[in-house]
Amino acid sequence: MSKQKRPNFIIAGFPKCGSTALHYYLENHPQIYMPKQKELHYFTNRILAKLDKGPGDKEAKITQISDINNYENCFKNVKSGQLIGEASPSYINYPSKFDTINKELCNPKVIVMLRDPIKRAYSNYLHLVREHREKLSFYEALLNEEIRKQKQYSDFWYYKFNSTYFDKLQQALEKFENVLIITQEELNKDTRSTMKKVFGFLDVDVNYEPDNIEKRYNHGGVFKDNLITRFFFKQTKFKSLVKQIIPIPVQAKNIINKIVDNYRVSTPKIDVETEDYLIDLFKEDVQKLKNLEIDVSSWNKKFFVE
Repeated sequence: MSKQKRPNFIIAGFPKCGSTALHYYLENHPQIYMPKQKELHYFTNRILAKLDKGPGDKEAKITQISDINNYENCFKNVKSGQLIGEASPSYINYPSKFDTINKELCNPKVIVMLRDPIKRAYSNYLHLVREHREKLSFYEALLNEEIRKQKQYSDFWYYKFNSTYFDKLQQALEKFENVLIITQEELNKDTRSTMKKVFGFLDVDVNYEPDNIEKRYNHGGVFKDNLITRFFFKQTKFKSLVKQIIPIPVQAKNIINKIVDNYRVSTPKIDVETEDYLIDLFKEDVQKLKNLEIDVSSWNKKFFVE
């Protein structure tokens, strides 16, 4: 890989934890170059390519990068002196690829984003519901995760797997010299100070304030099922190919968001049975995160009840 065209840092995960917002805030900094396409998944592509048996999986994977020349091409417009970054939330889930990432990117800085694991899992589920791919209830989908793994569904269907953090984080801390862990909760609560922390970690001007700092990305949620929402949300091979050739401009995304927001409905709460099931599942993992001095105090209070 060309030394001039390799990322100096990566946003390695986790899915549905705010990496899209972080990508766009970083993209706004004049000392940083982020590719127009988010989620390249170059280093995990060989693993992910085999996981394509779920509804819409093949269409969703069209934009993933498998060729080294295409990967380098994503960074062709970098200006002299700019840091290069990329955000691929799958990286953190596959520690077997950490050595390759370290070698190919020459010891990159690594940013990992976390989120209350229950909210993350539910957001993940709702994402696939919006795309008209997920047909089960949240609880049924959780119980079917192992079956979906056996059938080689995309790992985006693995709601529990994507919400277990500690072991993967521990391996990242052992393999990479420079790791910054932040939570979506702190990014949302105090975006300015969190971005200063990120800029400081990357050794760029901490006093620069992105002009999109007030903007919120990937609101998620639930929408009415009609022709308009199906048109914008449902995955198709044609849409994936078009996005690969012509990335959607931010202005166009804003217009789309305004249109679909007219069809937003209130998000159903997670029922108590499902919540308690996930509390039991994630509680030990969350307690271990506290040992890494990660602030998880804003997460579900049931995690901390003895």
